[in-house]
Amino acid sequence: MNPRVLEISTSLIRRVSSLKRPSSIDLGLGEPSLMPNLAHFDAAMEFVREHGARYTPNAGDPELREMIARHYAYPGRGQAENVCVNVGSQEAMYAALLALLDPANDELLIVEPTFPSYAKMATLHGVTVRGVAMSESDDFAIDAERIADAMGERTRAIVLCSPCNPTGRAISADQAASLVRALERRGGEIALIHDEIYREQHFGERVDLARLYPQSIAINSLSKSNALTGLRLGWSIGPEAFIAQAIKVHAWIASCTDAFAQRVAMHVFASNAVEEHAGWYRARQPQIIAALRESGLRFIVPDGAFYACVRLPDGMDSLATALALAEERDVIAIPGIAFGACFEGWLRLSWVAPLDDFREGLARIATFRTAA
Repeated sequence: MNPRVLEISTSLIRRVSSLKRPSSIDLGLGEPSLMPNLAHFDAAMEFVREHGARYTPNAGDPELREMIARHYAYPGRGQAENVCVNVGSQEAMYAALLALLDPANDELLIVEPTFPSYAKMATLHGVTVRGVAMSESDDFAIDAERIADAMGERTRAIVLCSPCNPTGRAISADQAASLVRALERRGGEIALIHDEIYREQHFGERVDLARLYPQSIAINSLSKSNALTGLRLGWSIGPEAFIAQAIKVHAWIASCTDAFAQRVAMHVFASNAVEEHAGWYRARQPQIIAALRESGLRFIVPDGAFYACVRLPDGMDSLATALALAEERDVIAIPGIAFGACFEGWLRLSWVAPLDDFREGLARIATFRTAA
């Protein structure tokens, strides 16, 4: 067996989520509860009836690639050649890391707390990984100075999720400008990979790093924006030279992305429907903040995404607490340790559940915390 595979742990998020019972209040997985727009599927099926579901080019259907590039219109990235269509954003990230990083020489810097798969994918590839923790005293706001100070001589790529999973924090325009200045001082040798999967669940000033830094790579999908997590349709947008290499890696991993999924995506973009659910999240966010305030728990005000993070009392183990909540209070919550050591002592709660369920889950967590 590959020793790297043996050494990498399985997903804590999935482990805790698997404890869900039919009666559980599920605040676990980061999956929209909204139903997808079936018009996108109807259009794809109509195409399949006439044309079948054949292979597409490795890079994706040229028309879809063009649609994605034009929709985001990032400077210097407005053509099909700037897009690789992937099997979800996670495969897009994996292909990007493999295309960019030389395990013998390069290092990946990851802004934490964050989604755990980045580090696991890079480690599987043999790349050295370091994390740079944002400050708990500042509710884990994305701090450009901390990131810049953590850049090493071997740093060749930085992964930043904004809005962030788990905290919901998003990089501000000022911090983005500061980070870009620091990267420019390194002569553009460091790629900035922006996981913008929650771009369409943003409640304030949106910052697209691909508009600010030429060596940026944007990773996204339809999973969160259009409640299509199971469709597995994502993409990377970047400089043409990078995309050419990412396409090679993607072809070796998956050959090409599901042809039916690509037709669904083409209808989404043709209908200008990428933000068709965005209003629901914007309307829900103030209600979530009100419920958090009523709970008495310390929490982080989310700038985006659909997570609420609450603090446990000092000394409480987040994994042990999450397991006990599932067993004793029938609430599924994700332990902070899953997102990095700096997030120990916190729980991540997904707030796509019905509002009454979310309030009840908070109440059970609050009473459990008090009893502990």
